[in-house]
Amino acid sequence: MASPAALYRLIAERDHHRCAYCLITEENCGLQMHIDHIIPEVAGGTSTADNLCLACFSCNVHKAAQQSGTDPATDEIVPLFHPRRQRWIEHFAWDESNTQIIGLTPCGRVTVAALHMNNPTVVRARRRWVAAGWHPPKD
Repeated sequence: MASPAALYRLIAERDHHRCAYCLITEENCGLQMHIDHIIPEVAGGTSTADNLCLACFSCNVHKAAQQSGTDPATDEIVPLFHPRRQRWIEHFAWDESNTQIIGLTPCGRVTVAALHMNNPTVVRARRRWVAAGWHPPKD
């Protein structure tokens, strides 16, 4: 089994040193990312690379052990976005100002709401990053 430092490097490189949920980079936020269990350990999730992703402090704290939520458009319970099995661009988009994330699907809408991805603090920071040309990610 890989050491914690080696596992972190593997996940960070695979996730391009950015949050798998909101796409904030380690460089922009100025803090080391957390390793998130996509399926939480309390729900049987493993500490293997296919169940781990980088998450910024905000996304990680708001996600906690959640795996699903209520879609604000349909009131249906749907799973949160799974960064290893789903593609970000199919579930999310940036608004015209590139400061807010729009959920395109039930899964996207639930994830935006559950993880508070457009909280005012983050939106203000994104506004500064957009002005500096650092945001949104180009890939």
